[in-house]
Amino acid sequence: MSDVFTLRGPVKKERPEPAQRSAARKSLDGKELGTVQLEPSIFGLEPNMAVLHQVVKAQLAAKRAGTQSTKTRKQVSGGGKKPFNQKGTGGARQGTIRAPHYPGGGVALGPKPRKYDQKTPKKMIRLALYSALSDRASESRVALVDGFDAWTTPKTKDAVSSLGAMGLSGKILVVLNREDSVAFHSFANLQNVKTIDAGEVNAYDVLDSDWVLFTDATLPTAKETTNA
Repeated sequence: MSDVFTLRGPVKKERPEPAQRSAARKSLDGKELGTVQLEPSIFGLEPNMAVLHQVVKAQLAAKRAGTQSTKTRKQVSGGGKKPFNQKGTGGARQGTIRAPHYPGGGVALGPKPRKYDQKTPKKMIRLALYSALSDRASESRVALVDGFDAWTTPKTKDAVSSLGAMGLSGKILVVLNREDSVAFHSFANLQNVKTIDAGEVNAYDVLDSDWVLFTDATLPTAKETTNA
């Protein structure tokens, strides 16, 4: 009886279905206005740790200035004269005191200005963002406020009282629209709060925050996934 072997390709890992999660919708004074169901394809995914690591690493690399620079032996001033005779001194021959092994000499193979940018596909960037938002939603760290229209003038005191009324503490990422200029200036003096435009939300800032605060206008919906 002969054994029959069938060759199969790599088995693709099946990810679980997106989870249904919700967030309490509140007003600026902390009053609950109901519960909002979060978009499962954005807030209900199983975080892809590999993609998160690669995208965050690329984002941090892009922040590096890359302006470090050292001088080579050619760029260091001085050293044009031969320090001593080629022969007869008993020492090794030397042509310049600006060689790398001399104090004050040039640097061999030192860093030069460069870019640290890494090319990352848009799909990976989007998946990393959704993974980060899903991680915060799984820990019930996504908050929702109806809006900041009640604020007419920027006041840090109003921002502090509103965050306390909604029960938000630690590092908070507030997602705003361009029209929320009053809220932007109200949160500006708070060291534990970072404001960001809705179109610039990224995986690193989400992971770097304890809470993510959306408004009715900035909360991602299913339309975000269809347009992506």
